[in-house]
Amino acid sequence: MDPLLTLDEVAQALKVSKNTIYQWRKTGRGPVGIRVGKYVRYRPEAVSAWLDEQAGI
Repeated sequence: MDPLLTLDEVAQALKVSKNTIYQWRKTGRGPVGIRVGKYVRYRPEAVSAWLDEQAGI
């Protein structure tokens, strides 16, 4: 199992603020996150797939 990414890690990887990630999540426009207890985590492959989608790949 691949390790899950934190919100901070996703924001850093995408070079956007945490607030941007929060807004994307709220509007359903960003990478799909998984709720783990009170935390949201991201699968690296979900972030990669979302980036490919944004690039039209």
